[in-house]
Amino acid sequence: MAATTFRAAVRDKGELTLPAGIREVLGVSPGDELEFAINDDGVVEVHGLRKIRADQAWFSTERWQAGEREASEDVAAGRTTRHEGVDEMFAHLTSPAPGRR
Repeated sequence: MAATTFRAAVRDKGELTLPAGIREVLGVSPGDELEFAINDDGVVEVHGLRKIRADQAWFSTERWQAGEREASEDVAAGRTTRHEGVDEMFAHLTSPAPGRR
């Protein structure tokens, strides 16, 4: 599959208008920022930023954050288990829950 290319002209003060297709891929809209990283081989990577990189926005979804809150509440309430090793942990995870068969 061929790469999709876009062009934008740089204006006097280094400004440019990002084509709509680029804004969509980066997940940015007016007011968002961009992060540029230059690799050792000279390739420039561009990431859209909100409060975090746009490609990591899944962590900020309400569903994910609700799970984080639930996990924090479980830890605070002592609803945790400790295992001596990986085998013991997996045995616990794959065993039927108490009261279920």
